[in-house]
Amino acid sequence: MNGQSSDQRLRSLVEGLTCASLVDAMGRHHDHRAHIMSLVSPTRDRILFGPAVTISYLPYRSDFEETNRVGFGGFFYRAVGTDPRGKVLVLSNGGYPEVSHGGSTKLSRVHNHGLAGVLTDGRLRDFAELGEYDFATWCAGEATHWGGNTISAAAANAPVEVGGVCISPGDYVFADRSGAVVIPADSVFDVVEEARHIDAEDESDLARIRDEDPGRMITGEEQANEL
Repeated sequence: MNGQSSDQRLRSLVEGLTCASLVDAMGRHHDHRAHIMSLVSPTRDRILFGPAVTISYLPYRSDFEETNRVGFGGFFYRAVGTDPRGKVLVLSNGGYPEVSHGGSTKLSRVHNHGLAGVLTDGRLRDFAELGEYDFATWCAGEATHWGGNTISAAAANAPVEVGGVCISPGDYVFADRSGAVVIPADSVFDVVEEARHIDAEDESDLARIRDEDPGRMITGEEQANEL
């Protein structure tokens, strides 16, 4: 690969793509839902991309002694393992999407260990501080109240549901201001290359539309191909 690692080549192929083209490409390779909508970020111009590591949240139980003792920090290190750099930390909402799943203090670990960022369909606190970290953050919105008496981290690196999509550890997550898409690891190169083909097709369609004859379009002599 001309001296490039597989990860470097993949990241170079993703550069310039959008969530929309990747969602379209996923639809050509898979027939399951892969897109997540209605996400917000303290830094909306940052693209999030990388392989997922997951933490599953559940409603808080005071009698779950081992879970409560491990806490977020313990599940974070279980999830990221020995090679955290470039990973995407995915947090399920545990049935409470309006509750805070963390803030700038807990999530400073994401910055300290070089992860690509965080994706959750729950809320996060401290947007101003999160925006100062190096990673990308995408979530359901900003929260003000601590959520630890409502939900708690319960398992690391198990498949989770986020925004109606199943995310398994190792899946690739891409998020931008239009939403997020989840791509299985074993087809990520095919999907990314398909997305680049889709962008090229769109450029061709733009040129065709620019040159089309309105009269022939009205009469149906020139058939429109776009959806």
